[in-house]
Amino acid sequence: MNIYLYIFVMAVTTYLVRALPLTLLKKPIRSRFVRSFLHYVPTACLTAMTFPAILYATDHVVSGAAGLAVGVLLAFKKQSLIIVAAASCAAVFITEQMIALL
Repeated sequence: MNIYLYIFVMAVTTYLVRALPLTLLKKPIRSRFVRSFLHYVPTACLTAMTFPAILYATDHVVSGAAGLAVGVLLAFKKQSLIIVAAASCAAVFITEQMIALL
């Protein structure tokens, strides 16, 4: 019986988080600071969720860090997404193979 209560509370909480801003904020936000802050919230949340997953998705944190380093380096060099993803995967694979040999 408790599982239904938990599901109901989660549903109400999720609905309130989405519905309250629509009902309370009917006027456009004029503050440049608040608009700028809200603009960067999705990027910050995505980064906070993705970064730990990158490091712990592999067998060893070292291989995840190697893939992250290669991906960041190639992204800063303005490479395409396919190249960044493929090189990061290759870096993780090579690092995992090197760790297995040790």
